[in-house]
Amino acid sequence: MNNDIRTLEPKALWTNFYQITQIPRPSYHEERIQNYIYNFGKNLGLETIKDEAGNVIIRKPATPGMEDCKGVVFQGHLDMVPQKNRDKVHDFENDPIEAYIDGEWVTANGTTLGADNGIGVSTALTILASTDIPHGPLEALFTATEETGMDGANGLKPGLLKGEILLNMDSETEGELYVGCAGGEDITAEFTYSEETVPAGSVAFKLNITGMKGGHSGMEINLGRGNANKVFFRILKKAHKNFGIRLASVEGGNMRNAIPREVFSLITVSTAHAGALKTLIAELSATTKSELAATEPGMKIELSETGLPSALIDEKTQINLTHAVMSCPNGVIRMSDNVEGLVETSNNLAIVKSDAESKAIKVGCLMRSSVDSAKEYLGSCIESAFAAAGAKVTFDGAYPGWKPNMESPILKTMEKVYENKYGKTPEIKAIHAGLECAILGGTYPNWDMISFGPTISSPHSPDEKVNIASVQKFWNFTLEVLKNIPKK
Repeated sequence: MNNDIRTLEPKALWTNFYQITQIPRPSYHEERIQNYIYNFGKNLGLETIKDEAGNVIIRKPATPGMEDCKGVVFQGHLDMVPQKNRDKVHDFENDPIEAYIDGEWVTANGTTLGADNGIGVSTALTILASTDIPHGPLEALFTATEETGMDGANGLKPGLLKGEILLNMDSETEGELYVGCAGGEDITAEFTYSEETVPAGSVAFKLNITGMKGGHSGMEINLGRGNANKVFFRILKKAHKNFGIRLASVEGGNMRNAIPREVFSLITVSTAHAGALKTLIAELSATTKSELAATEPGMKIELSETGLPSALIDEKTQINLTHAVMSCPNGVIRMSDNVEGLVETSNNLAIVKSDAESKAIKVGCLMRSSVDSAKEYLGSCIESAFAAAGAKVTFDGAYPGWKPNMESPILKTMEKVYENKYGKTPEIKAIHAGLECAILGGTYPNWDMISFGPTISSPHSPDEKVNIASVQKFWNFTLEVLKNIPKK
């Protein structure tokens, strides 16, 4: 295992990325990375600002002879999604990421890598620190807390930035230029429950689902991967109907924008039905694995005996929760009528988590759509599923979509540069994932915007990896774009 990613080309970019991997930066714990970026700019003698929303802005004057170019704003987000394999010991608030070279890729040891959006951030840092790259007036905008609500983008004030072109570096396929994205909104359903005593003659089991792929709920929602929460409640419903199985606790998924890949629960059943329950779980496990064989070959559904819990979730709430989760729309809801292969509307049933202290169960969803009315309708459907089951439903974190502008001047420039450099036309696309461009464009409506990046596979999961050759190509393309920025 080669752990020294700093030997890769371009070395300056990979060295900056390595430094970022050493700084813990999950969402809402970004103070150290913010300070690092702030000091990076200050140490270069560049104008550096940290705003009230936690965004860091660094300005670099044009190199001689390029002062009359339009100002460019490089943009990336500082936080990363903290996902790890269950058997991996890792504290995202304190431990560095263990990045290593795996053939043609850079990946991490049992955790998310943070190439989303660490490679984009590192690219901007490398250009800021350079002394031999020609460019016009530059600004770098490093936004806070993108992964859990786009807080930095939402908090950015007008007038802070002077550039006219925004280059967002948070897309994940080299050779594609993105000109639009879906909007999104969080939905939280909260059940309150009372505790019931464990019936005499009961036996307790851990019922766990692991080994699923998960992934980015925008980029990979169309791949047909299983949702661990859906799998679990399918089993729970059948086992309750047949044997009166009872739920003591459940924890499924932990990030609204990551497809849930694990569920950990504690259940009880009468001793008389324990053997039959084991048989049923084995049968349902085989059925589910067969259905998802192509997309979830590593899925495990395991039942293991354990000590009795101190109390159970009351049966009525268990039933209501089960019905609501089972009826909640999940996955791709509709494909776009206008863009071939693009998901229009989706929902990720991301989190189901009980809390014994508050006697509450929270269910979290993230829905996305490039059509506002379709998003509103989907939200109404999800609300009905949970409200009918007695849950309190709230909506939060709404962000708009980004409408494509096919006449964008920077799009035409980047198309021409790519064709001249690589002899082929880049693909022009919209994306189902949320990009900060939509929000930033509302604050700075004069910006001409494009999103692009290197090839990143399985973001938001421990399988995340970035293709080494694509980083070099992305870097070379970016430098060529800077040479060809239009004049004011």
